Amino acid sequence: MEPMTTLEIWIQVFIQFMPVWVMLIATFTLSIVYKRRLGLYGKLFDSPIGMVGFGIVMFWVFTAIFADMIITHDPIQVVSGMKNKVPGTPVPEGTAGFSHYLFGGDNLARDVFSRMVMGAREVLKIAPAATLFAFMVGIVLGLPAGYFGGKFDTVLSFIANLVLAFPVILLFYLLVTPEIVATGIPTYMAAVLFVFPILFLVVLWNSRYFTQPAKRNLFVALTVVIGGWLYLGLAFNADPLGIVSMPPNVLIVFVSVVFVNSPTVFRIVRGIVLDIQTRDYVAAAQTRGEGPWYIMLWEILPNARGPLIVDFCLRIGYTTILLGTLGFFGLGVSPESPDWGSTINEGRRLLSIYIHPALPPALALMSLVLGLNLLADGLREESLKD
Repeated sequence: MEPMTTLEIWIQVFIQFMPVWVMLIATFTLSIVYKRRLGLYGKLFDSPIGMVGFGIVMFWVFTAIFADMIITHDPIQVVSGMKNKVPGTPVPEGTAGFSHYLFGGDNLARDVFSRMVMGAREVLKIAPAATLFAFMVGIVLGLPAGYFGGKFDTVLSFIANLVLAFPVILLFYLLVTPEIVATGIPTYMAAVLFVFPILFLVVLWNSRYFTQPAKRNLFVALTVVIGGWLYLGLAFNADPLGIVSMPPNVLIVFVSVVFVNSPTVFRIVRGIVLDIQTRDYVAAAQTRGEGPWYIMLWEILPNARGPLIVDFCLRIGYTTILLGTLGFFGLGVSPESPDWGSTINEGRRLLSIYIHPALPPALALMSLVLGLNLLADGLREESLKD
């Protein structure tokens, strides 16, 4: 069997990504048609920069979703004779999957293309969710700290400054080292940090439907039951139904991301609250007799959505880089994981001889972070017009 030419490789790559192209076309078509009904998200399509960033981000999101359909080989499968083979090299007869390695083989004879594609799933199943958890922690603590002030604010600000005093990479590196993991600290941190999303929703429903006890009790009960179920499965791997769980190595990385990002989110939320609480509509809500949590969650927080959404996008990018850095240092989710950092680290050892194993995951990581930054710029541009 003959090796594939460069043109044939890219044509086949385009074909492999067909589910992604279809979903992107459908998403953009529907979003542009109904953009006037979609709030800030719809306004994003008035910004060329925002549209480009959104397109890049959604490309990798859909890649992660349809990774099983896109890959040409098992990302951890070792094929005899394919070690460090150049892109387009045919695989031995009888090998499962596509007839060629589109982006060549790595130093363990695994398919670089499939590992790059599956790496998107490894990154995107941690970065956005961990960033969302960090925002829950930062919002739950930052809102009362800025609104009430006093000793509560002083103590939380001191703790946040203490954490921020450490270099982020060093702190992140320490939290995932085997010696720290052996002490059980990540599990204790998960037990504390994973409570905040439940706490946030409970306070949210209670403040909004305080005068409607039946609806409030229903929402609070559902949040406690479903949230408690997820809490037991994710934090302690103790789901009684055996459905929800998080592998220990993923839990360690996840908790580390939440812990590292929470103090910065806390500082941002606190600063926004200090500014917004002097506005007239906050004074009007206080005059109506609204409770403090209602004012914080339903008056102040919605008016802070612009800066927070922008920071959320940027923070996912920072988290993606952190995950790549951990993988590069061999502290990723698992040694055989196809996450981009680990793949780059394995490929850079022979970079002067073979560039193809390290280049695709490096470009993938760069493009995702670039897309998130462009998306944040577009959202910032449109939020300022509100």
